[in-house]
Amino acid sequence: MKVSPIEYWIWLQTALGAGAGTDEILAYFDTPEELYNADINELKLSGLLTLKKIEKLKNTKLSQTKEIISECRNKGYEIITPDNSLYPKRLLNINAKPVVLYSLGDSSALSDCVSIGVVGTRNASDYGTEIAQKISYRLAESGATIVSGGAMGIDSEAHAGAMLAKGRTVAFLGCGLSYDYLKENAALRRAITRYGAVVSEYPPFSPPSKMSFPIRNRLISGISLGVLVIEAGVKSGSLITANKALDQGKDVFAVPGDILKTSFEGANHLINNGAKPVFGALDILCEYENDYADLIDFKKAALPLTDLTYVDFRNYKKQQNSTNSRSIISAEESGNQEDIRKTQIQKADKKTTEETYVKPVLDDDASDEAKVVFNVLTREGIHIDDIVRKTNLKMNIVLSSLTELELFGVCELTGGKKYRLS
Repeated sequence: MKVSPIEYWIWLQTALGAGAGTDEILAYFDTPEELYNADINELKLSGLLTLKKIEKLKNTKLSQTKEIISECRNKGYEIITPDNSLYPKRLLNINAKPVVLYSLGDSSALSDCVSIGVVGTRNASDYGTEIAQKISYRLAESGATIVSGGAMGIDSEAHAGAMLAKGRTVAFLGCGLSYDYLKENAALRRAITRYGAVVSEYPPFSPPSKMSFPIRNRLISGISLGVLVIEAGVKSGSLITANKALDQGKDVFAVPGDILKTSFEGANHLINNGAKPVFGALDILCEYENDYADLIDFKKAALPLTDLTYVDFRNYKKQQNSTNSRSIISAEESGNQEDIRKTQIQKADKKTTEETYVKPVLDDDASDEAKVVFNVLTREGIHIDDIVRKTNLKMNIVLSSLTELELFGVCELTGGKKYRLS
């Protein structure tokens, strides 16, 4: 049976791992297929492979790629390799370019010209989260694609800001697309696939590890013109991304923060060492006026952040997580055998029967327009034209409200322009 080129690329990634430096190896052997067919003596004579790497290459079989390809087909993931037209050209030029990318959504967003990386701490302050959402909103409505890591904190706010502006965004994960990681951000990731793409260098079922996120960070900076750091400590992974950006010849920006708080030390340190301080979207986008003037709306970029209303998704997520686990925790921690028995029965029933549907509760922080749209949604689904008719809101307001509801995790697109309650 003929082997497709994709299988050889996945074989190489499986053998050496994500982030492995294969640039010189592929320059010597031309293709993964040629590398696969090389005998041990050829591999040794190349002088590019350690004995450990040679052992990994020879012990990894092409048959191991079948499960990965099958999962991608079942879930609709695109497999993007350096010989694919969807492979972003900017990543071709970075050190240790990824040999395989797995993408869900609109993979063309990976090649958007005006892409800006936005990174920061997971444990962000109110100031940091508001700045991240608002500045990402302004950047996105001005024509930039927001690139981040899909994590909690600054990452989430950056993606949310882009989507609230009906802009484009890309999330690079530090685990496989099929790995159940950060359940509280599942709604965010689903929404991102409609406004851009969720992407990983790791095979679908790969779990996150201590090293997977630093390895991933070079991709955030790699496809971006520059990286904006918002609220990051001196040991933050965001500084790794900033350093990767510098190594790749990219611009580094930072939002000034409270000099008395350790969570801002990293960003302030970057400014002190040459990063451009940022107070609005224009501070970033003006750097690219010569090359991308036709793609950037500088009038929108110049609008003040104070004109925007911040939408707080954080408390809602905490409340949802707490509600989902509260009954189980309270029963098992109480030590009451009857309560534990009932809880165990509930768990079993959940696995064997369909639960009675309970309408989600919308957080008070939602906008007034989002609340109006929420009130006309049903579990069965309603066409967007009917939502406009029933709410008497303009289409652009309805679309923005639906995005907001998606980010709160209370509604979802079912296809055919129909939206339903989650």
